[in-house]
Amino acid sequence: MKLETNNLSVSIRGRQLVADASIEVASGELVGLIGPNGAGKSTLLRAMLGIRERSAGTVTLDGKDFLSLPSRERAQSVAFLPQERRVEWRLPAYDIVMLGRYPHQSGFGGPTPDDRAAVDRALDAVDGRKLVDRPVAVLSGGERTRILLARALAVEAPLLLVDEPIAALDPYHQLHVMEILRERTRTGVGVLAIIHDLALAERFMDRLILMDGGRIVADGTPNSVLTPERVAAVYRIAGAPPSRIP
Repeated sequence: MKLETNNLSVSIRGRQLVADASIEVASGELVGLIGPNGAGKSTLLRAMLGIRERSAGTVTLDGKDFLSLPSRERAQSVAFLPQERRVEWRLPAYDIVMLGRYPHQSGFGGPTPDDRAAVDRALDAVDGRKLVDRPVAVLSGGERTRILLARALAVEAPLLLVDEPIAALDPYHQLHVMEILRERTRTGVGVLAIIHDLALAERFMDRLILMDGGRIVADGTPNSVLTPERVAAVYRIAGAPPSRIP
């Protein structure tokens, strides 16, 4: 399965946030979307999903117009972890993760054994079993991130878009989440992840898409994208990117 944009643009009040972005993510690959703050990364992800209205361009899923598909089909095909982690509901963490199964449910019969099994798998993946009875609103930032990631994983969609999935996590859980994403690709899931840590991006990603000023400036292997000259130019800093972590 492949999610693809072609010359996608987003403008608001005359200001162009994303300009002519053409990217793709396909089954079995882990793609990193990188760039400085304000480059347009989150806006691009939201426009791909139809959360943010695009001013030009197309988004297709296996060649079909994505937004013309039934909402249930879209929700079953592409799972999303947004950048915003705020949760007002005082629902226990387990119930929040169960919301990820909503696209697969119908009527008022409640969760099925398959739904509960998917939630259990997602909680195990993020090391979240000990959090299941706690209200999400009182969890720490890192704990909340893990539970919301579990909600996205519980969809068990063939494509997964995640916006800063390691934000607020300690080093152990940063590596753990990156391993989770890598493991998902081994099962055939395509993952597109916004990430700011260039060392982790270099270590884990199959491909990197670099944005600057709302435009795609590079798309390729980590070695080809993270050149010292390009990193210095885009991030406005001198020096080479972090060396590869063994």
